Amino acid sequence: MPTAVSPASTDAHFSLAALLAAVTDAVPDRTALVAGPRRLTYRTLHERSVRLARHLVGAGVGPGEHVAILAYNRAEWVESFLGVLRAGAVPVNVNYRYVAGELRHVLADSHAVALIAEDSLASTVSAVRPDLPRLRHVVLVSDGSARGAEGVDYEEALAAAPEDAVLPPTSGEDHYLLYTGGTTGYPKGVLWRQADIFRAALERRSPGAPRARTLDDVAERAARCFPQRMLVLGPLMHAAGQWNALSMLLCGKQVVLSTDRSFRPDRVLEMAHREGVHTVQLVGDAMARPLARHLLTEPGLCPELTAVRSGGTPLTPQVRGLWRAWREDVALADSYGGSETGVCGSATAAEGSPADTTESLAGAADARSFTMGGSIAVLDQALRPLPPGSPEVGRIARTGRIPLGYYNDPITTARTFPTDADGRRWALSGDFGTRTEDGSIILLGRGSAVINTAGEKVYPEEVEAALKAHPSVEDAIVVPASDERLGQRVTALVSLAAGARLEKASLLEHCRVRLAGFKVPRTVHFVDRVRRTAVGKQDYRWAASVARDGSAPRGTAGTVAPGPLRY
Repeated sequence: MPTAVSPASTDAHFSLAALLAAVTDAVPDRTALVAGPRRLTYRTLHERSVRLARHLVGAGVGPGEHVAILAYNRAEWVESFLGVLRAGAVPVNVNYRYVAGELRHVLADSHAVALIAEDSLASTVSAVRPDLPRLRHVVLVSDGSARGAEGVDYEEALAAAPEDAVLPPTSGEDHYLLYTGGTTGYPKGVLWRQADIFRAALERRSPGAPRARTLDDVAERAARCFPQRMLVLGPLMHAAGQWNALSMLLCGKQVVLSTDRSFRPDRVLEMAHREGVHTVQLVGDAMARPLARHLLTEPGLCPELTAVRSGGTPLTPQVRGLWRAWREDVALADSYGGSETGVCGSATAAEGSPADTTESLAGAADARSFTMGGSIAVLDQALRPLPPGSPEVGRIARTGRIPLGYYNDPITTARTFPTDADGRRWALSGDFGTRTEDGSIILLGRGSAVINTAGEKVYPEEVEAALKAHPSVEDAIVVPASDERLGQRVTALVSLAAGARLEKASLLEHCRVRLAGFKVPRTVHFVDRVRRTAVGKQDYRWAASVARDGSAPRGTAGTVAPGPLRY
């Protein structure tokens, strides 16, 4: 009789670097990554990531130290992530849309000692680097832009990496850090053990298949798997794109990335057709709608495409109808999960157990029923799981393999990861829902007023603070408005100080130097005053009605014309 293997005894082997090495040994010559014109086998991807690891170790980056990655979707993002892991360090994802203040916060809060950045993004780093005393090493990735920052060239670093650099051992106990938006508007780092994030978000297995118990199990699974090709459209600096890409790589499949800086459905579908992709991972209607419309004009494209998986925000019934009109049998799935919970479930019948994920699916146009794993529950106010069929609305949460907490933030950690009366620790997703008789969960939305625009989470308080920083603004309130293209549109209601005059364009320019582009309001209503409740809080119900009806009590609504959708 085989000896039982406890989770504690297997976790030490399941570092992400060891997992990738096992897959590489099993399928070295299989294509791992296609990114624009670049094609990398597992062997090449592994070798380049090891060379980067040697460079980082040679530059003095020690085990457990944090290395930030600031880049668009490209092969070097994946190489950098894997190389940092192999160096025994911890990669830190940085949103390439951040302006100086936001960038400063993430690099300081994460205690990053090194940074890998594209040239076109590095100039912002130069502006804040004097405020980052811990940041001692920068590697610059060429992207055709002028080099406006000091640092070591990425390709030169790989070429000159010391062959004798001793790489430290890695363990499943090592950390994985994912920065995500916080309720105060500033990002927070969600800290996981690597073995836990593998189990909670990255391990792919067929229905009924047991979990891998050893690295040999992972290698054997990769060797015999169907070499599925997935086009990952979600940014790698977000959970949805990153986890989909990693989960594919850790089971021997192929990742296809678009390296375009803006979303063009014709180019995306040309790539999908050329590479024969089987699955497209995207972010809600903002991507799914234009892709489906283009396919309807050229229905012969992408004959091998059989599945569309949405992360970040769910597909609306209208967009699902467009895809069904293109091909009736295409599988459409909305995935549910979050940075604090990992992958929780899917809104479709199981087609395997892919690790497709998303930030929270808050702001859904319609409540959806999700099939969840056994570690997911709906909790009452006392953190007790509600039984199936209970009409009570509760908080969706996960137990078991959950994060260690928020990095550098014990107060918010205690609030988001509470322990119940039985000593069981939970990760609260921030979403509310109910449990049906069959055990599935109906998602009702977030308890906060977060705005979900094209998969990006925007917290109204941060935008309101930026608006009210303008000297002519007396008060402001920010709410979502429905948008066919983005799902939700950031909408601001603004009242001006007595005697002040302010053009919409001037106000938006004021915001653009304080906020990432996706946070800047697309619609502005100027009102006589921002209504508040009897206790002085902003009246969000009134604001939502103005945003919904498209009319303001005074003046005219200024609507920002939508530009090209940016990745």
